[in-house]
Amino acid sequence: MPFKLCLNTSTIRPQPLLEKIRLTAEAGFEGIELWINDIYEHVGRGGEVSDVEKALADHGLIVPCMIALRGWGEASELEYPLMLDEARRRMELAARLGSPWVVATPPREECGLEQISRRYRDLLELGRETGVRPTMEYISFFRSVSRLDQAWRIVEEANDPDATVIIDSFHTWNSGGDINELRKLPAGRISHFHIDDADPQMPAGTQADPNRVMPGDGPIDLRAEIEILREIGYEGTVSLELFNPGLWEQDPAEVLGAGIERMRQLLA
Repeated sequence: MPFKLCLNTSTIRPQPLLEKIRLTAEAGFEGIELWINDIYEHVGRGGEVSDVEKALADHGLIVPCMIALRGWGEASELEYPLMLDEARRRMELAARLGSPWVVATPPREECGLEQISRRYRDLLELGRETGVRPTMEYISFFRSVSRLDQAWRIVEEANDPDATVIIDSFHTWNSGGDINELRKLPAGRISHFHIDDADPQMPAGTQADPNRVMPGDGPIDLRAEIEILREIGYEGTVSLELFNPGLWEQDPAEVLGAGIERMRQLLA
């Protein structure tokens, strides 16, 4: 089964939500990875969630994953129930839009992995109630869960059949990780794959989201990573995920046209 090519809308962030959906479809992507805050903003400006549902249906796009659940890992015991309430609202929204997964973002600052693992189990239980599975994320410039092996440890400690990890080329490379770590993962425990490259002028460990560049423009061996994913049997959804302000200033249709062509070349 071939990979399904999707777009994370951070790649064209300044565009309005419904315009992001139109542009994504017209560029030839099969799916769109939506940010929950974009939907909140759309509703806050007088729109409706039904507008998003209609746009997705009209353009024939799937929603492979939505972003994100935040604040749950580091919240104080007093605040934690409030964070779970917000997580439930976000999961229910993701379920309404047909997304099978929602990203569980780790704390930005240091936080014990035992607490994160325990609370991730709570999210998994909540996910079963709402019909969406939270998937564990690692972020290379965060101080809690910055590496793939840490995220995978949390998934293993959850001891839950719904526990998964979301893979990101940039974060694997920027955290100093070895792509061979992917060989340890069962394909069925990978929810989704973010594809991106890194600034060729900066070393690993010094970069953040704005330093992401188009696949093929940086030092990450994306072809080798893709081959490993194929070896372990993963051929699911793949999103182009960039946060580059320079790209935001360009014509979004041209950015997406270039992006999907790079993905097709890599994933052919």
